[in-house]
Amino acid sequence: MLKIYCYNRCSTCRKAMKRLDEKGIEYEVIDIKEEHPDEETLRKYYDMSGLPLKRFWNTSGIQYRELGLARKLKEMSEDEQLALLATDGMLVKRPLLVGDDFVLTGFKEDEWTEKLL
Repeated sequence: MLKIYCYNRCSTCRKAMKRLDEKGIEYEVIDIKEEHPDEETLRKYYDMSGLPLKRFWNTSGIQYRELGLARKLKEMSEDEQLALLATDGMLVKRPLLVGDDFVLTGFKEDEWTEKLL
């Protein structure tokens, strides 16, 4: 079964779940703020995704801006970035969709359609 890490006040997350519901696709919802993925899990998802690590960051989030991460990340190693991502679910791009053999960050309808249908 798919896992979808979401934040209940995120309109993009609600839109993504609505799309899954319309397609009759079952999924487990995980509150990314309360049950965010740990560093080991994030590393696994990053490896599975084939995406650049920058796609895992919630660049529009308050914490991202307050920590000045736009410039700091360039100087950080992948290990340091994954460790920081694991400290707060609000730093992680959402929704984060996890299947048996894929991971998608954010809701890009074309990407989701390609993986799910």
